[in-house]
Amino acid sequence: MTRKAYPSDVSDEEWAFVAPYLTLMDEAAPQRNYSLRDVYNGLRYLLRTGAPWRMLPNDVPPWHVVYQQTQRWLKAGVVAQMVHDVRMLLRDITDRTPQPRAVIVDSRTLQSTPESGGRAGYDGHKRRNGSKVHLAVDTLGQLLAVLVTPANDQDRAQVAALAQRIQEVTGDTVEVAFVDQGYTGEQPAADAAAHGSRLEVVTLPTAKRGVVLLPRRWVVERRFAWMTRFRRLVRDDERVAATLAGLHFVAVAILLAHRFVALMVQSS
Repeated sequence: MTRKAYPSDVSDEEWAFVAPYLTLMDEAAPQRNYSLRDVYNGLRYLLRTGAPWRMLPNDVPPWHVVYQQTQRWLKAGVVAQMVHDVRMLLRDITDRTPQPRAVIVDSRTLQSTPESGGRAGYDGHKRRNGSKVHLAVDTLGQLLAVLVTPANDQDRAQVAALAQRIQEVTGDTVEVAFVDQGYTGEQPAADAAAHGSRLEVVTLPTAKRGVVLLPRRWVVERRFAWMTRFRRLVRDDERVAATLAGLHFVAVAILLAHRFVALMVQSS
């Protein structure tokens, strides 16, 4: 590396872990003009700083190279595979079963931008135009599935799609999903049951003062908070919903790789 490193750059130890997932073809292939690690660092820079694709610094590979390689990674599913592999390793370290039997599902609304405005919807509860990002996590807060919809789409209408993705990822091990009151009703319960799970609604106490940590549900809220470390995920700056969903997996992969490498260093 000839340039001065950015704080977002991947460490040597983390790169040794993630490189096998990201190397879709030989690193020395003649058609490769830029180091794969530099391309990954360009993506990390964009996620951390919130920079537009076309405004990446001149000392990382050109924006179109970073964008095209990111699309290749997302379409090949290697980032999601990395997240799922590390999730199972971390569950094993904490003496959990490899696949969860319970999950937590929730959504958050991201403000739309001129890039994403064409598919934005109005969220009357949050009073903003944008997109909803629906997350499913296990009881440790590790990501299982992401779904992006216009903000005016109801949470309960996404249960069938989320339940299907959750069971595909876990191998049909999930028995219960903890949700908030936005998922009440006979239809979402039936949609979950059709995929072998049930919904358990966790409600606020009748009398509350200040911030209340709700059982189970706080885990997914913590995951949403971790996502705000990546400025690119604070608003919806993507024209394609699938790219926004994929970047959530990239962000989680960055956090999990850092955590896993740190645990390995401590145990050695």
